Amino acid sequence: MNFLAHAYLSFNEPEILVGNIISDFVKGKTKFSYPPGIQKGISLHRAIDEFTDKHEATIEAKQFFRPAYGLYASAFIDITYDHFLANDLNIFRSKKNLADFSMETLQILDNFTQHFPGHFGLMFPYMKSENWLYNYHSQDGIFRSFGGLVRRAAYLSDSAPAEHILVENYESLQLCYNRFFPDLVDFASHQLNELLSAD
Repeated sequence: MNFLAHAYLSFNEPEILVGNIISDFVKGKTKFSYPPGIQKGISLHRAIDEFTDKHEATIEAKQFFRPAYGLYASAFIDITYDHFLANDLNIFRSKKNLADFSMETLQILDNFTQHFPGHFGLMFPYMKSENWLYNYHSQDGIFRSFGGLVRRAAYLSDSAPAEHILVENYESLQLCYNRFFPDLVDFASHQLNELLSAD
């Protein structure tokens, strides 16, 4: 999953949110240098990613992107799922609701900048100024995210195929999200309860 999903699946726990958001920039055992609450967020993120990759709906969704992007198909699905989440009226009842959630998330993260890994610390100002979390709802926002993924990837050069894949297979990818995300919410909620009860 991408940033919006990891924020939502932090269930209003600030330190969990921080760990959940920065986890991809924290390698291996370096997570143990963070405060315990952030460590739990990192662990939650990793569990969410593992669950996502193994879910049958995600395996199906990856097949749309795999011919063009190989192993990077998972990363494109993560962004695509965030798009459907941003437009999920069962979760964000309106664009204002999404905008409020996005602003609150960024405000919480702002209070923990001293814990940001270097690369995420450099990226965070752009996440704020360009309002990434909110803009996942629009096609243009998702296309920009595809472009950012391609720029960061060592072996990719063009995001245009991903744009065409999303547009041409939009309904099928939406159905994959619909089958997958309720299962993920249940899993992440249970996983977080276990992490918090381990104190």
